[in-house]
Amino acid sequence: MKGIHIKWVYLIVLAVIWGSSFILMKKALLGITPYQLGALRTVLTGLFLFSVGIKAVKSIDKRQWKWLILSGFLGSFFPAFFFAIAETEIDSSVASILNSLVPLNTVLMGFAVFGIASTKRQIVGVIVGFIGTALLILKGAELNPNQNYLYALFVILSTVMYAANVNIIKRYLQNVKPLHIAVGNYVGIFIPALVVLLWSGFFTETTYTAPNFKMALLYVGILSLFGTALSKVLFNSLIQMSTPVFASSVTYLMPLVALMWGVLDGEGFSAWQGLAAFVILIGVFLSHKRKT
Repeated sequence: MKGIHIKWVYLIVLAVIWGSSFILMKKALLGITPYQLGALRTVLTGLFLFSVGIKAVKSIDKRQWKWLILSGFLGSFFPAFFFAIAETEIDSSVASILNSLVPLNTVLMGFAVFGIASTKRQIVGVIVGFIGTALLILKGAELNPNQNYLYALFVILSTVMYAANVNIIKRYLQNVKPLHIAVGNYVGIFIPALVVLLWSGFFTETTYTAPNFKMALLYVGILSLFGTALSKVLFNSLIQMSTPVFASSVTYLMPLVALMWGVLDGEGFSAWQGLAAFVILIGVFLSHKRKT
């Protein structure tokens, strides 16, 4: 019983942190480019993680490094850029809604590629959650008809990568400590991110003198410390203590937090979206795998 409560606490905390990440990205993009945002976020997160867990590298088995590096690129590197690019054209709340495709992709990929079984209850929960997500997308499109939804493909591609990452951690890194996984991830992607940051023109006078540059740095700093570094460790712990589907169902709760921030920032919200949000909560509940 205690374990069940801990899982739900982790799920809610992650939902609040990650749900707030979308508005932080939106605000940061007012002062820097999407490539600078993705690269700086990755570099700062790496520095945070190295400062507290660099000693963990010595204890990682050589055979696990290929999975740690692959996990880093799929779960952190590419999505950091893809979400930043997507939010140049679509609202932060829409991006968070599309991110709810992760559990569906997790079930499908876990079954087809990794051989990880899911219960009928979990599958029903994912379908119900997906229906709620679809309603949110449709109603959001009605409220924002001028948005370029082609950029939503960047978010959808990220959800596929997230799903693969969740299954990789559950299948191949189950016995690696959550902090060690996070540090290992960023050992693999830190240098590529630094190269992109240099290429992006971040260290130029033009960037430093941009009107919203200082505030953008503040938003990226908060995003890196809480939205990436801390949440990565929490999420890895959640995957190991539960199931890939339950862990990825955090993406069902994130839109509720993101929508709240979106409304406060002037983005629209309707009664239909409220109904869809309730359907999503039902999906989260059903996706929790009960022990027999």
